[in-house]
Amino acid sequence: MDPPRYLPHKAYAVRPLRSALALTALLVTLAAVPAVAQQSGGTQGGSTAHCARSAGLKVPGAERQEISCLAELTTAGTVSSGRTDPADWAGLTPAGLTTPRGVPGIQIDGYFPDTSATNTNHAWNHDAQFVVRLPDRWNGGLVIAGTPGVREQYANDRAIGDWVLSNGYAFASTDKGNTGAAFYRDGAEPGDAIAEWNERVTQLTRAARAVVAQRYHRPPGHTLATGMSNGGYLVRWQLENHPELYDGGVDWEGTLWRTEGPNLLDFLPPALRAYPVYAAGGEGADRARQEMVAAGFPAGSEFLWPYHHQVYWDLTQRIYREELDPGFDGAAEAGTPFCRAGTPLCDADYAYASRPQEVRDAVAKIALTGQIGKPLITVHGTLDVQLPISKDSDVYAKMVRGAGRGHLFRYYRVEGGTHVDSLFDTFPDTLRPLVPCHRSAFTAMETWIGRGKQPPPSRTVPRPHSSDPATLLSRCPLAG
Repeated sequence: MDPPRYLPHKAYAVRPLRSALALTALLVTLAAVPAVAQQSGGTQGGSTAHCARSAGLKVPGAERQEISCLAELTTAGTVSSGRTDPADWAGLTPAGLTTPRGVPGIQIDGYFPDTSATNTNHAWNHDAQFVVRLPDRWNGGLVIAGTPGVREQYANDRAIGDWVLSNGYAFASTDKGNTGAAFYRDGAEPGDAIAEWNERVTQLTRAARAVVAQRYHRPPGHTLATGMSNGGYLVRWQLENHPELYDGGVDWEGTLWRTEGPNLLDFLPPALRAYPVYAAGGEGADRARQEMVAAGFPAGSEFLWPYHHQVYWDLTQRIYREELDPGFDGAAEAGTPFCRAGTPLCDADYAYASRPQEVRDAVAKIALTGQIGKPLITVHGTLDVQLPISKDSDVYAKMVRGAGRGHLFRYYRVEGGTHVDSLFDTFPDTLRPLVPCHRSAFTAMETWIGRGKQPPPSRTVPRPHSSDPATLLSRCPLAG
């Protein structure tokens, strides 16, 4: 994610989103499917009969849709056919991750009504974009995903989409309604842009279930939500607020938002203050390291700190603080990049606990409660230094159990896992990729909801010290 340009003026676009979504919800039934404003189609390797079955498909509530009949729905084919964007998923998976092949089917690209235009995919310059993929060989299930970070709708294609499609699932993903480092410009009030993410996942789930019923002449037998980082947060929120739409979910290191904390506005400012002192060495370096550890960044993760300071911490703090607390830096947008503590209005000195009540009101729009209504499995790496595990999933696990929902929950702390799997390529002797752990958790969820077989108890999954990189990339047993 590139740092945003310094933008001196705030611009919140008022959007008639809730009324549009309410109308869409009324339209999303299996019996009444509305027409769309624009539709086009294309044949790219599909048979005549295969493509003929696609002609009548309509995504409920969509303003635009394009149907493609593809010989390959995984990235083994969608890259060359132009039905994905590698930039969306760049850097999220290890280089050695295999790409499944042999999944023909129908893909529908499009967008729902929206007034923002941060997503440039297909040169549409229109947000609320989605992709729905319908394999010819369907297993009866549907997987819904929202994207990590502030990426666009194809961001899950390598890490999640390829694998679930190769296992027969229909797959749908959304850009969440706004994208990019200036996503905070969307919405009328602080917190609105992130709140829209949740509404767009709900909207896509209802629409995708209807499209699946059109394509296969029956509704999905089970619907699963999954996603990483912000996508994992969306899974948690959906199972807390719309459990009726899903049979279960798999949360891959989801972001935690709590009104009273912890949240990323708590632990990122201490890192921005302490890390430069630690990195400089000399007097004060050891104390700065202790401050980092006290803020939640685990001892033993120091080798990951330089990369995250350069790429993630500063940018993440500034853009999410701008979304939830734009008043902190006055008329400026997203503060001053890499400012040192003591600089006026510097995010390194941000103190969430001392901010006005309206900041907590903005966080309350997106806060989690732990009150899940369907089975949930969470996987999170112990060396995550973007969303430190002690400040995120450890806390969410306590929230779920405190809400009396522990019987619906399993939590696997993966030793050596970090936030971005591509770092495994740089540190194969220390890290462990989470993608096979997510797949193991997904398989466990299938048997949980499909056959009633309980997953292994929650635990810390040890990193096998003798395993070679190829084994770590292909196996992650959850049981002890």
